[in-house]
Amino acid sequence: MAAALACRRLLRLLASSPNPKPLSLSSLAPCSFDAPATGREPDPEREGDFLSWRLLRLRSMGSVAATLDGWAQKRGCVSRTELQRAFSQLRRARRYNHALEVLSWMDSRTDVKLSPLNHAARLDLIGKVHGTSQAEEYYKKLEKPAAREAASFSLLHCYVSERNVEKAENLMASLQSVGLPVDPHSFNEMLKLYVATCQYEKVHSVISLMKRNNIPRNALSYNLWINACSVSGVASVQLVFKEMVSDGMIEVGWSTYCTLANIFKKHGLNSKALACLRTAETKLSRTQRLGYFFIMTCYAALNDNEGVTRMWEASKCVPGRIPATNYMSAIICSIKVGDIDQAEWIFGSWEVECRKYDVRVSNVLLGAYVRNGLIEKAEKLHLRMLEKGASPNYKTWEILMEGYVQSNQMDKAVSAMKKALPLMKSTHWRPPLKLVETIATFFEEQGNADDANKYIKVLQKFNLTSLPLYKSVLRAYIKSDTMPTDISEMIATDKIVIDEELDHLIICASKIDITGNV
Repeated sequence: MAAALACRRLLRLLASSPNPKPLSLSSLAPCSFDAPATGREPDPEREGDFLSWRLLRLRSMGSVAATLDGWAQKRGCVSRTELQRAFSQLRRARRYNHALEVLSWMDSRTDVKLSPLNHAARLDLIGKVHGTSQAEEYYKKLEKPAAREAASFSLLHCYVSERNVEKAENLMASLQSVGLPVDPHSFNEMLKLYVATCQYEKVHSVISLMKRNNIPRNALSYNLWINACSVSGVASVQLVFKEMVSDGMIEVGWSTYCTLANIFKKHGLNSKALACLRTAETKLSRTQRLGYFFIMTCYAALNDNEGVTRMWEASKCVPGRIPATNYMSAIICSIKVGDIDQAEWIFGSWEVECRKYDVRVSNVLLGAYVRNGLIEKAEKLHLRMLEKGASPNYKTWEILMEGYVQSNQMDKAVSAMKKALPLMKSTHWRPPLKLVETIATFFEEQGNADDANKYIKVLQKFNLTSLPLYKSVLRAYIKSDTMPTDISEMIATDKIVIDEELDHLIICASKIDITGNV
């Protein structure tokens, strides 16, 4: 009910203002979106960017302030240009904590003042690092109108990111009620929110408001509108696209044609989808690779190997080194259309060109081998990866575990699990439950009570124990005629609900004496 009232309030307020004031800081919009990481450090001798280079080399938290203090003491001052460049570099590298520390250091100085755009960026980073509630607190403390105006978009973006419809609508309504500007970027955020939450009728209402109040629509506005119309059928999509083409302020780019292609595919119109992708190819930039791999992914979804290959070859004409992520996309698309040979060839090209072995790239091919039952190829690739100096990550071990389980090489699966478990201390990754239980069953079948006990104690540290696991461990004890020591206490600690079978196993195991007799 509260959300509905907020929405009606928002629409009423917006409709009451025939010509909303354009946002003077509309260039702020891109600052709320993540730029892709460059994956490399700047060369200080070539770029003269010593401060950025030093900050990018930092790894520990709280080290930015000390570095900046030392820099200021050595140089006598730190220019705003240097700080802005350093902040931008850290942000592009997705080092949000350190980027936030730069702005906090600037705010603590008397000789440097944060601009309204700095406040907007700082609020956005607070939301990313500490959460929306702290971003709200920061927004409330902003006293200058220019700072609040600039930061309002960042706060709205926080709400949209967490899909909080009620707070986003309330913020939009309050901005309009106090006379703060609401521009196309803010409307696009609301459109994104309504599409993400499947509130398509509200999308149409927002578009109507934009038309009524002469708020210009950009390509993103149309793309979101097209997506909202797709639930009604292809006809309504085509009407919106026709309006977009006739809008003299809009240049229809490759992203719109990809959006149309995906919609046509969902409705089974593959020939129309392919035609859209062909048109999208004509809209590609010769200096940016993003569109090539987006279109390639669309071709892969349509199982068009020729299109995937064509996009890969065309992308190589764009100047500059091809990032590892682009190689990964090409390999994934080749695998999706069933062309393992091409995936291997692209992988080989990456190996020749790469400066540092990125295990994420080899994991893509490793996974394809395992899914296709090619465990020997997977093992050879893994060994080659190790020879190249790569460090396996949790995904590497998970893929190998799956392959070993599928090929019934359980000793190797256990070995891979032992190497993967320590990685849980530093990541959010947890092994799939099916793999966890399969290895426990292996210990049970082998009557290996010692390893079963060690295994479940490690799993307990990461809250991965379960009723089936304890049953397997107890069966392993019973099969090996070994009396368990602290299993009952572990079951109680983990608050496992004891069923009839587990109760029976506990009783049987407790009857085993120290000589191994029941």
